[in-house]
Formats: sequence, structure tokens, C-alpha cells
Amino acid sequence: MRADSGETLQASDGAGLRLEDGNRVGVVGAGPAGSFFAYFLLEMADRVGLDLRVEIVESRDFLQPSPQGCNMCGGIVSESLVQNLAAEGINLPATVIQRGIDSYHLHMDVGSVRIETPLHEMRIGAVHRGSGPRDVQLHDWESFDHHLLQKAIGKGARVVRERADGLEIEAGRPVLKLRGGGREHYDLLAVAVGVNSPIVQAFEAAGIGYTTPAVTRTFIREYHLGRDLISRTIGSSMHVFLLTIPRLEFAAVIPKGDYVTVCLLGEDIDNELVKAFLDAPEVRRCFPPDWQPDLKSCQCMPHINVRGPDRPYSDRILFVGDCGVTRLYKDGIGAAYRTAKAAARTAVFEGISADAFHRCYGPVCGTIAADNVMGRLAFVFTRVVRHMRVARKAILRMTVAEQRRPGESRRMSGILWDMFSGSAPYKDIFLRMLQPACVAGFAWAFARSLWPAAAASGDRRETLS
Repeated sequence: MRADSGETLQASDGAGLRLEDGNRVGVVGAGPAGSFFAYFLLEMADRVGLDLRVEIVESRDFLQPSPQGCNMCGGIVSESLVQNLAAEGINLPATVIQRGIDSYHLHMDVGSVRIETPLHEMRIGAVHRGSGPRDVQLHDWESFDHHLLQKAIGKGARVVRERADGLEIEAGRPVLKLRGGGREHYDLLAVAVGVNSPIVQAFEAAGIGYTTPAVTRTFIREYHLGRDLISRTIGSSMHVFLLTIPRLEFAAVIPKGDYVTVCLLGEDIDNELVKAFLDAPEVRRCFPPDWQPDLKSCQCMPHINVRGPDRPYSDRILFVGDCGVTRLYKDGIGAAYRTAKAAARTAVFEGISADAFHRCYGPVCGTIAADNVMGRLAFVFTRVVRHMRVARKAILRMTVAEQRRPGESRRMSGILWDMFSGSAPYKDIFLRMLQPACVAGFAWAFARSLWPAAAASGDRRETLS
């Protein structure tokens, strides 16, 4: 994404296009990006007295168990997003948050450490994106995506239970083709589908300058353990693993009500990598002794966006969420919130031409894309740690020591927390890695881990749970 790089976008024939009373706005996809966009568009339009007809085209029912109502996501809502949503009047009730995460457990072959939430607050939520895994019978929770969709409906959006099948441009306006044979003409079309939807390819073929994002494959599996057993074993912690498994960038075990979600991110996850992870002793120790990895409730191996298109907009058309620009590996829901709100603000206050989107929506996408570059640099650090046992010992030693000190001294703990949760920009994380005090602390811990006597002592003592 190069919207903020000084590139000059040639003025299109639609320059100066604006929304008017009675205009029809289509939103393809009712996941977080689509619901956020519809919500903010209608809210901002109401502020200026603009009457819009907003239709959300979505074939899935988020009240149905997977896969009919699932959005294939690990389901972590960061504390920063919870705060932002509350400020917008979108509060997440206890029926949506399946479990408050009060800490992270970092597991490595050299030991483990519990990292508490900053300021000891429980503001990270584990959620079900749909109505639960495939084998769910009765439940007492609400789908996160359904909750957001109801907020958009409350603002006046209407849901069209159809599947989008293609796009055409007629007289300068987008025409959405539906699988049932219908054709819907819109004055503005917001595309908010995930990269796993086949419709993404159709938008690339429409000749509007859109290119599909670069992707990599991930892995998500659900296990039904029951609340009591989860509380006694995994608890209210997100368990994160830094293991020497090739191609594995990030792995987590996330408690959610009666279920536990296993989530793997990296370079094209496959069955061999999954087996290596599930068989790792560090993973098995987190689960009950009689846990059987193959007895799963639900599983998927979706793709995720790792590099968005350069130009996620055209006249009267824009792309938000995963099919546009999103954060690398973490906090995709937070990125959906940011891009959807910026897109809605641009459409209402600046216009719906490619030029307006380039000037006012593009910089937000560009900021996320630039931050992802910093994220890739930050993940280089985790790769180095994965391949150097002494570095893993140093990380463990430094983090354990910090957990015994006041919060402001927890430099490495804060870096790891934000890497795991996605609560801070990658740029901020990377710059904190380079701070002299952090570098000095790591160097000292590294040196102590090299010293045979200290290293042996560390192996015995420096595990905090």
C-alpha cells in the first residue's frame, strides 16, 4: 500500500462524486469490517442529515454453529480495541466475551513464565466469531460477529441473505451480481469479505485496479474440555509458544467458555507442522493428562492476509478489512475497525471518488501497511530467539525477573505482551526493542545465560507460573 508515499493519483472521471439523499450503499460481508462500516456510515450520515439506504449482503447466519456461521478466526479482542469500541458506544457484554484473559503464559523449551496484563486489568477478551464449534449443542453466549451486525441493523442497515457472485460496472456505478440471479445497482459498494471468499477473485477480474492480497495458510482447531476443566488447567491465560519448529511464527492456546482454541500462524501451515506442535511436550503440559489431540470439535486451515493491495479503492468502490489492508498476524478485528471507520468518514464527508479515497482513506491503509513492515522486522527477533537456546534462556531470565518488579520496569514483558496481543503498533514495539535500557537488560541476561554456573541455576529456578 503506497497511498501515503507521495504518489499522485490521476484524477478519475468520477472526481467530485458525493453521496446524496436516497443513495443505495451495498456492503458485501457482515463480518466485523462490514458491520463496522455500515454502523459508522449510518451514524455519520445521520449527523449531517444524509438519508442513505444501506444493504449488507451476507449469506451466512452467525447464529449457526461452524462452519455455517464461522469467520475462521482465533477470536482475541485486544484491550485497546475494547476501549475504542466502548468509546464508540459499542460495549461487549459478558455474553459475547467468553473469557477475560488476565495473563499470558510464554512457553519455551527452556522454561515458562506468566506475564500479567498491564496494570493488572482484564481487558482482553476471547470470543466466538460464530455461534460456536461444529459440535455445540446448547450455549449461553452470543456470536461476536452477530453482536456487531445487530449494532449495524440498529442504525438502519438491512441484511440481504444472498451470496455475492460477481461485479460489473454500468454507467459508472457498481452492479453486484448475486448467486440467485439478482443484480443490485449501488451508488457505493464497500467490499468487506475475507480473503478466503471466492468472490475476491471476481473483484480482481472486474478491471477496477484491485489485486488480491498476498496470503499464507494458518490453522485453527477447537477442543471441548468444559469450563471447570479449563479453569483447573489452562485457566484465564492465553498460552503462547516460542518453539523451535520451522515455519511457525506464532502459536497460542486460547480458553473460550467450554472450549479451547489452538491457533497457529506462520509460513503455510500444513499437517506436518500441526502434528509437530501438538506433540511438543510444552504443549501437552498445558492440557489435561488424558487429552487426545485428534479428538477435535472443529478445525479449519484458512488463509490470512499478509500484504494488502496497493489500491483498495476505485470510484464508488472500496475494500475494507481482510480483503483490503490489515495488520500482520495480529489484531485483524482492530484493523477492520480502523479501516471501516476511516472509509465511512471519507464517504460521508469527503466523497466517493477514487481521488477522495486516495486522499482520506488511503493514508490510514498506508499507515497499517508501513507498520507491518516494522512488524516483519520485529518477527526477525522472535526467529533469532527460536534458533538460539541461549537467547531463549536470556528472554526467560529477563522476563521472570521483570515480573517481580513494578510495571514501569517490565521492558521485555511489555514487548512480549504487545507482540502476543497486537495491542500496540509494531513500530512502537520495534523501537522499544532498540531502547538502550532494553538492549542492556537483554545483553546482561544473555551474558548470564552463557555463564555455565548461572545458566545451570537458571535452568532450575527461572520458571515462574
